[in-house]
Amino acid sequence: MPAKTWLRRLSIVLAVVVIAFYAREVARQWDGVRALGASITIEWTTLLFSGVVVFVSYAVLIETWRRTVVAWGERLSWREAARIWFVSNLGKYVPGKVWQIGAMGVLAQQAGVSPVAAVGSSLVVNLVNIVAACLVVLVAGSQVVALAGRWFVPLVVVASLGALATPWLLPWVLAAARRLTGRELPDPKVPPSAIIVALVGCTIGWVLYGIAFRLLAVSLFGHAAGNSASYIAVFTFSYLIGYLVLFAPGGLGARESVLQPALTVLGLEAGAAAVLLVLASRLWLTVLEALPGLLLIALGRARPTPTNNRRDGPNS
Repeated sequence: MPAKTWLRRLSIVLAVVVIAFYAREVARQWDGVRALGASITIEWTTLLFSGVVVFVSYAVLIETWRRTVVAWGERLSWREAARIWFVSNLGKYVPGKVWQIGAMGVLAQQAGVSPVAAVGSSLVVNLVNIVAACLVVLVAGSQVVALAGRWFVPLVVVASLGALATPWLLPWVLAAARRLTGRELPDPKVPPSAIIVALVGCTIGWVLYGIAFRLLAVSLFGHAAGNSASYIAVFTFSYLIGYLVLFAPGGLGARESVLQPALTVLGLEAGAAAVLLVLASRLWLTVLEALPGLLLIALGRARPTPTNNRRDGPNS
């Protein structure tokens, strides 16, 4: 199936899943949300600023992934990287979590990036992103860590060791792939510095996400009930849970089931206000995440332009 057709069908799945989720949640919480919503006046300037911060975090994450691709000895412009990132981002709304990585790999190959670099860089950034999320939660919210339970610290340790060992583990993985497929695959070139760059970029991305979440709360309620660190911690933790639940498309349901009690535990919001903030956050982020990719598909610009992306020198 052509990539363009597949992505159009994916956008339909996205719309159906999101609409079904909100219909269920609004019906379940309707009385409380309706009563609270009648007393809310949205601060549109603050809401717009929240969206701007989200897009700044996207820019950071796009550049982080692009730099990882460059570390594999490839060339990829920021414009092409942004196009690939936004379109492949739609894949997160399909159960399984592998669709986003797979779509990113396919689109990167169409742009002239080698298959190993295309898929490998996506895997590296996704693994490091989990590590960064765990570290942000550890630093920003001790109460959230307590809410997570005993499994959280072992997760941080395992994910961190996996990310740090990636430059040395990848050659072994490629050797096994050569034996299984019988194909000659190029050796990966991922310097340890690429892991550090990815970790810094992903950490900045999580912090910006949390700041945008706090601004969303201000736009709804006229004030924030806590400091930025608290909002960063609860948002990052809930997003991490949604990501780790493999069967939940886009973390739908899983993220919300964690975010609402976390808001209460940290004294940020409770009751109908917490429900409203959780639903508004999902809707706002879904629009900001999906709209660029859907527009690129609608305009027929989902496929990157093939170029010769091999680079001979160390400069990007």
